[in-house]
Amino acid sequence: MSDFRRHIEAYIRREARPLDKFGHQPRLYALTLRVGAGQTYDDDIVFAAAWLHDVGVFIGHRPEEPAALARWDSVAYAMEQAPPLLRDAGFPLQKIDAVVEAIRTHQPSAWPNAMEGTILRDADILEQLGAVGIMRTVCKIGRDSRFPDFSAAADYLRNALATLPGQIQLDATRELAKAKVELLERFLAGLEEEAKPGLY
Repeated sequence: MSDFRRHIEAYIRREARPLDKFGHQPRLYALTLRVGAGQTYDDDIVFAAAWLHDVGVFIGHRPEEPAALARWDSVAYAMEQAPPLLRDAGFPLQKIDAVVEAIRTHQPSAWPNAMEGTILRDADILEQLGAVGIMRTVCKIGRDSRFPDFSAAADYLRNALATLPGQIQLDATRELAKAKVELLERFLAGLEEEAKPGLY
């Protein structure tokens, strides 16, 4: 592993709070390798963007006051923080702008122009589906303003199931998503049956 990769991983391991936030980065990067198989792209760019894209959601980086947090743009923060972090890590300077662009377009609402961004975005969509998507959502109940209760988390997962598969761009990602979509469908069907008369 190159020195800049070790530096970036060490930084995220140190900064990721709460602790479960750290697991997303190595899982996401591993997914990019599967999503990007057979594509022509720069893996250094994808690696750096995968590891740095969520720095703005870490405790100590994001605001804690609820009203400020509701207005917080974690993507803009990550785009601002990435260049100095990458320079400090010894990352190739000529690739930094491409990392920032991949971070900018990593969310489902964005449409990347570069393959690196497409791979990152598709992989991040996969992280929101299936068993991992369920775990990542459920662990936020009561600690994230978006998920005050079980019902809000269930609504979020239903929306993910309804919208995210159709936003995938690459065929390889669609194949990887099939089992995740089926699992999420079964989970939500079981939840609907077991939660009667209400989830709360």
